[in-house]
Amino acid sequence: MKEESYVYILTNKRNGTLYIGVTTNLEKRIEEHRLKIREGFTKKYNLHKLVYYEVHYSIEEAILREKQIKHYNREWKLRLIEGSNPTWIDLTPGSSPARG
Repeated sequence: MKEESYVYILTNKRNGTLYIGVTTNLEKRIEEHRLKIREGFTKKYNLHKLVYYEVHYSIEEAILREKQIKHYNREWKLRLIEGSNPTWIDLTPGSSPARG
């Protein structure tokens, strides 16, 4: 049985800096970003607001999709986010819609 995997996009504000990542545990990974546990891009730019994610049924499939999304230009990525989350609310499980 394959484990669910996720491709996700984080930002700090609407139309702000974007980060695209992949994980097998979305809630845990978003919490790591929020707590700034790992050094890197998301910590440097304070990216913690989950504005988009996709579920995949294998890590390989999710990695391929992550690479595909990263390849596209910024305008395409903004349309992807706004297609399912037009108000850019934080989609993190348990987060308040007013948060942001």
